[in-house]
Amino acid sequence: MNKVKPLILITNDDGVSAPGLRALISVMAEIGEVVVVAPDQPQSGMGHAITTNNTLYLNKISKENDSILEYSCSGTPVDCVKLAVNEILKKKPDLCVSGVNHGSNSSINVIYSGTMSAAVEAGIEGIPAIGFSLLDYDWNADFETMKPFIRKITLEVLKNSLPKDIVLNVNFPKLKKDDIKGIKICRQAKALWVEKFYKRQTPQGRDYYWLAGEFVNQDKGEDTDEWALANGYISVVPVQFDLTAHHATQQLNCWNWNE
Repeated sequence: MNKVKPLILITNDDGVSAPGLRALISVMAEIGEVVVVAPDQPQSGMGHAITTNNTLYLNKISKENDSILEYSCSGTPVDCVKLAVNEILKKKPDLCVSGVNHGSNSSINVIYSGTMSAAVEAGIEGIPAIGFSLLDYDWNADFETMKPFIRKITLEVLKNSLPKDIVLNVNFPKLKKDDIKGIKICRQAKALWVEKFYKRQTPQGRDYYWLAGEFVNQDKGEDTDEWALANGYISVVPVQFDLTAHHATQQLNCWNWNE
């Protein structure tokens, strides 16, 4: 009897033509039945944005005899997941993977990341999900090193199931395979971007601004994703989408709210 392959939804925020997405597709095609729904253009830094004031379009880019169904979407990464679940797939997927992102999504970057927001949206839908990122912004980055680790992490998730309402944020250091020390479960480092805006003018004299900034890691802990990546490990951070600060409720309940 043939074992039923898991149904895997793949998306990203770098766009449907990104090499990182292609690398992820090649690994997932060895594991399960694959459906791809990805933005038709780069959507980096979109966070959990959804499209409410414009129309959304889907374009099927695979052929009828292709083994992988593939669609491009005019919306955000979160739109891609919503459309896949509600309009394309006949059943809920067994797994959603997002990436591989061209660049880091460790520490505070998870807040801004379209890659991770797509994974979080899948988690909200009750789908186990993983976001994969590589600390290399080069469009032609080497994704071959990551593939065995992507496969290992994916198979572990499918085998063991994730805790309820948890998705994984996986980041890879820019290293050769033999230089990677292993996989480390981490917490998100406390870090931030110190922003700077470059003010310029158009030829017509209108001011415009270009965002730049410096990443500052304020966290010296050796259990963080930033530490792991700096020391040759793949970081895996379990992420929750319940943003309630439960530790603060007791203090707030001591205030005189109703007097």
